[in-house]
Parts: sequence; structure tokens; C-alpha cells
Amino acid sequence: MKKLLPTSSAGSLPKPLWLAEPETLWSPWKLEGDTLERGKRDALKLALHEQTMAGIDIVSDGEQSRQHFVTTFIEHLSGVDFKHRKTVTIRNRYDASVPTVIGPVSRSKPVFVADAKFLRSQTSKPIKWALPGPMTMIDTLFDDYYHSREKLAWEFAKILNLEAKELEAAGVDIIQFDEPAFNVFFDEVNNWGIACLERAIEGLKCETAVHICYGYGIKANTDWKKTLGSEWRQYEAIFPKLQKSKIDIISLECHNSRVPIELLELVRGKKVMVGAIDVATNTIETPEEVAATLRQALHYVDADKLYPCTNCGMAPLSHDVAIQKLKALHAGAELVRQELTSNH
Repeated sequence: MKKLLPTSSAGSLPKPLWLAEPETLWSPWKLEGDTLERGKRDALKLALHEQTMAGIDIVSDGEQSRQHFVTTFIEHLSGVDFKHRKTVTIRNRYDASVPTVIGPVSRSKPVFVADAKFLRSQTSKPIKWALPGPMTMIDTLFDDYYHSREKLAWEFAKILNLEAKELEAAGVDIIQFDEPAFNVFFDEVNNWGIACLERAIEGLKCETAVHICYGYGIKANTDWKKTLGSEWRQYEAIFPKLQKSKIDIISLECHNSRVPIELLELVRGKKVMVGAIDVATNTIETPEEVAATLRQALHYVDADKLYPCTNCGMAPLSHDVAIQKLKALHAGAELVRQELTSNH
């Protein structure tokens, strides 16, 4: 990225009213068949246009073509039964009815590659594509075949690597792996989770990112956050090993969270997508609030490695709030950009 402090969103943006129910996570589609496919493309174009108009530098599909950031990918794999569901506890936080792994998992065809090619054809800006990380994928399933979280994660890492290579060939500049599970299962992350992630990025020449947040602004997550005390130090357990990993960019949340900003010191040398927009509130940040978060981060991240971002995806927010937040991110980054360039 040539531009100083290039902005991006962590992932999802609200879907248009005609495609899915607004302000609802995992809302069912309102269209079907070919109309649904056209609707998803139109929604992607709209999300791209709105990011561009808001001044976002690294654009994405806004996850317009998927209902869920994990299961939409898994739906395209064999070895997983979506009819026979089991209840599991997701990230030690809430119960969910999930699909069952019943045989060897494999990918018979690309999942998001056609969408990525379409996005690439619509813009000359750098594009970022999000995939679920291996550990977060296994945490969203009932494993009735491998009977080992680690074994299943390695299988998913191989599958993700195939998809990532095709996304890179389609012109994606940054491939981001979403790993909220990294904030929960610290021993597993250090023992094999980071190694699995490195298997998923093997052989890639494009930039790679891992997004580790405290989740969407949904009740299960906000309730969990209330139990974490006055300081959230989860990152401390995994950052030292991530700092040594082959991942290029670490994406995390900072604004309005109780993450001590000095934990960024633990990943010095890495590029960091600094979450400067709170996705768990409808309050629109002022440009000055965004700038204040970025200035704090600059004590621990070199300016050429700081990428202003949102804390997490914005699918559950209203459309207008999400767009205003993107504009605030752009305006806040611009304030700091001007300060940095006038100082030299």
C-alpha cells in the first residue's frame, strides 16, 4: 500500500433492504434462484460504491453474498451435514445449533472466487477478501468424524489454502482470516492454531491478515465482555507468537474496548489494522475520536504499518449508521495523515 494510513472495514456491511432483513445477523435471503444471484451482485456493487464514496482505501465485498462469515464457506464443502444439527457452545459463550462433520472434509469447487473476480472487475482500488480461519471454523461445527479439533483444523487449513490461492489469482490484494476463536482458546492457538493459519497462507504472495476481535455487537458478546473485567488482555497470550508468524497484518479492536493499547508493542514490526470504530454502538464517532485512537496506536506501530479499520463487521448495524461510521474513519485517518506529513 503506497498510501499512508490506508483505511478499510473489518468485514461485513449491512445488506440492502431488498436482499435480507436489515439489522439482523444471518438473516434469510428475500430472493431466490437467479434473482438472488443477481441481487447479491447488485448488493456487492452497492457496497463497493458506498465504501468508495466514504473514502475507504482498501475495499471489500462487504460480505454481501454470504449469510454468515463461517457457515457460508462450510456449506460448499463435502463431509458436512447441514440437516442433522447438534447444539454446541460457541467460543464458550452461547449455544448454537450447528452442522455435523460426518466424513472427510473437502472442497470440490471454488467458493468465493467468482465473487472476487467480479469485485476486481469493478474497481482499481486494492481489495481485501475475508475467509473464516481454521480454528473459528471448527468451533462452529459438531465433529462426529475426526474427533479431534486439531486434525479437523489442519484439514480446513489445506482447504482454505486452495481457496486463498485462487482468490490471489483473481486479483485479491489482501486475504484476511477471521479468527475470533483466537481470543478464547489460548493454549490451542499457541500449540497449533497459528501453525494451522500458516498452512492456510502457504505459498501466497499477496498480503495476509488475521482478524481477531471481541465479536459483533450482539447480546451474547456484549454480555461476555462484561465478565472480562476492567482490562481485556486476551491478546497478550497470543501476540508474542503471532509476532513471529508469517502473517503480514494483525487486525484487532481498540476503540471503546478495554484492550490496553500498549499490547500493540507485542506485535511491533507487523502491520496492524487498528480498529478505530466501535461496531457495538449506533453512536457515530467524530473524526477527532478516530484520530485519538490512531495517535495512541502510533506509539507502538510505525506509521507506514498502521491501517485504520473498524473493530469488527457492521452487518447488524443500520445502513445509515454504518456508512456514517465509514466516513468518520476516513475523516479521522485524514486528520492524522495531515499531521504526519506536515511533521516531515
